[in-house]
Amino acid sequence: RGAAVVLACRDLGKGKDAAARISARVPQATVSTVRLDLGSLASIREAAGELRASHDRLDLLINNAGLMMTPHERTEDGFELQLGTNHLGHFALTGLLLDRMLEVPGSRVVTVSSNYHRLGRIDFGDLQSERRYRRSGAYAQSKLANLLFTYEPQDRLARAGAATAALAAHPGTSRTALTRNLPVVMRLGAALAPYQGSAMGAVPTLRAATDPEARGGEYYGSAGLHEMRGPARRVQSSVRSHDTGVARQLWQVSARLTGGSYPV
Repeated sequence: RGAAVVLACRDLGKGKDAAARISARVPQATVSTVRLDLGSLASIREAAGELRASHDRLDLLINNAGLMMTPHERTEDGFELQLGTNHLGHFALTGLLLDRMLEVPGSRVVTVSSNYHRLGRIDFGDLQSERRYRRSGAYAQSKLANLLFTYEPQDRLARAGAATAALAAHPGTSRTALTRNLPVVMRLGAALAPYQGSAMGAVPTLRAATDPEARGGEYYGSAGLHEMRGPARRVQSSVRSHDTGVARQLWQVSARLTGGSYPV
């Protein structure tokens, strides 16, 4: 469709392989790569610097990096791995790139959440799971954070009169490598689940990013039973995801932890 697409990947070799496969299928595509590890603030700053140097404007930023139910680990900067990668990394990256978007008509930040956000709570008393770690609870918290980090910036962008909108999406139940860290019992259950392919799982994100009728603050997911599979449509997120007090507090804590600042 004429977009210049940058694949920001932790594994640059895999990123370049993906770019080569895209170019083989769509020879006219403009696709490039940049190394980005969302678990490292240094890598985020370096990648943002490269993107800023090569692009005066950005139309779309899709925050898609994700880890799911990993063993208890920490990022390079000492954050709990899932929260650090799935939320704090995206928070830091978006803050470093947003000024390249604010004046671009139709520009959008799309953050990918999960149905699992419905089980999440933001535990400010133990945000980094230092006292107790439950891999499913940490994942759910990070996915709820993704939605709070859609609605709070959308409010800020709208009040500032910015051209940019913030939206969210989830991929339904899609068969990808994301499930590789699931416990054995959960993997057995996943093998029997009605998973859809990764291409269908990407459609809600594409709709949030490109549908001319989509608006800031909207959330897109699969249209089927329990939003597990099927065509993309607008869906509703949990009551907790719309808690403005929690969203503001999470924003403040995220800014302090990452050292990030925002132009809105």
